[in-house]
Amino acid sequence: MAHQNLSAAEAMAKLKEGNDRYLTVSSNPGDVSPQIRQKTCDEGQTPYATIITCSDSRVIPEAVFSAGIGELFTIRVAGNVMDNHQLGSVEYAADHLGTNLVIVLGHTNCGAVGAALSSSPDGFVKYITDEIKKAIGDEKDALKASCLNVERSVSIIKEKLNLTDESPLKVCGAIYHIDSGKVEFMDAFQMHNKRFKIANNFYIINYTIN
Repeated sequence: MAHQNLSAAEAMAKLKEGNDRYLTVSSNPGDVSPQIRQKTCDEGQTPYATIITCSDSRVIPEAVFSAGIGELFTIRVAGNVMDNHQLGSVEYAADHLGTNLVIVLGHTNCGAVGAALSSSPDGFVKYITDEIKKAIGDEKDALKASCLNVERSVSIIKEKLNLTDESPLKVCGAIYHIDSGKVEFMDAFQMHNKRFKIANNFYIINYTIN
């Protein structure tokens, strides 16, 4: 499990390979053995990527990317919204654990996005939906709204952590389709103002890996 200091491009390739594997199996092929539990206890964690995703119980990053214990640094919050707590976790993973890739993983049929589209919840949930509303504006389509919400979180991370094209830490958005299990990556590090189609003919920003 020697993943520490994988480049962003190497980590991205590993995630894509893991998702492809996930689509063909009925259980998580990642290493969750007693041996790896002991190894990570003794030697610490060396995750190769940071995943920021929703709290939705249908979205399990370790399964989606065929990862085992210690391979992904996962940050979960309803609606995959960003605040200083999430930013601190991203910073910790990069500075102390050596991760060079951050994935903001939204998903289809997101309840938090749905709530932002259809209502104005009371209580603490409102803090989440208010953030999502800043991302989606007047958009009414749920998938498009999920993509816009991911894009905003990506932008916040880049801005707040002062990331540039030269920074080793790269940030990428993605959408997980809960019906098929497929992850569609919305970008791959450097934007060239191109767009491509995903489901429902929504165009999302396409980045290319350099």
